Amino acid sequence: MAIKHFLQFNDLTREELDYLFERTRWIKQQFKAYQQYWPLSDRTLVMIFEKASTRTRLSFEAGMQQLGGSAIYLNTRDSQLGRGEPVEDAAQVISRMSDLVMIRTYEQEIIERFAANSRVPVINGLTNEYHPCQILADIYTFIEHRGPIQGKTVAWIGDSNNVCNTWLQAAEVLDFNVHVSTPPGYEVELERAGLYGHAHYEEFADPMEAARGADLVTTDVWTSMGFEAENEERMRDFADWQVDADMMKVAGKDAVFMHCLPAHRGEEVAAEVIDGPQSVVWDEAENRLHTQKALMEYLLLGKVAG
Repeated sequence: MAIKHFLQFNDLTREELDYLFERTRWIKQQFKAYQQYWPLSDRTLVMIFEKASTRTRLSFEAGMQQLGGSAIYLNTRDSQLGRGEPVEDAAQVISRMSDLVMIRTYEQEIIERFAANSRVPVINGLTNEYHPCQILADIYTFIEHRGPIQGKTVAWIGDSNNVCNTWLQAAEVLDFNVHVSTPPGYEVELERAGLYGHAHYEEFADPMEAARGADLVTTDVWTSMGFEAENEERMRDFADWQVDADMMKVAGKDAVFMHCLPAHRGEEVAAEVIDGPQSVVWDEAENRLHTQKALMEYLLLGKVAG
């Protein structure tokens, strides 16, 4: 099978994604039933981190072990990558000693260069531009709770960051709609999001209007990693973009709330929302484990029966 990477959400087709969501359901069932399933026995995942992480490291490391393989953690500070070794050289070496590589870094260009020189599949664990594994888990969580996402409306409230960009890509692949509301000066950049049109999203100056009638309301921290110097300015600019109970009331009556975590209660989301009955953030977080297990299995083995 030809090497397949997952660097952006639209690297996978709708048919492949539908397969992954069904595969996730089966793999999760095995996990909940304490059924051993080791399709990746003797396979090795290398996890390269330039940005800090809790959920990404835990879900990939635990997931690979639960599939029968092993995971090796590398921080760029502790490797030659942090001392100026070319990304291309590192990719050649690392991919000769492992079966799969996950990278969490800053610029998307870094992971693209690595993948271009890798002999094994490469997964984007997060870059400044995209967070495809997060949206894979988010969409699966919606399917678990509300059924197919096709034709539904997702309201994104806040910064047009990497998670927002990936929601927009997913909407194009899976045929749903995204309402985006950001403060002035933080609008979506189509080219950065990897989009060339407005077919599946609409921008709103008023966050309440973006949320009106939505099936899913989601947000992220106002200050993403790498933008800490802008924190005070962002606190002022985003003050009216908090997802609160009033906003959830104008969403659809069966709307769910999601957040990729970590969350700052009282900033981008009110405590009564993230801890309330419409919140599915804990299922969403857990599903990082299950969707990534399905993804790793697919990238290494292709479609399997089971």
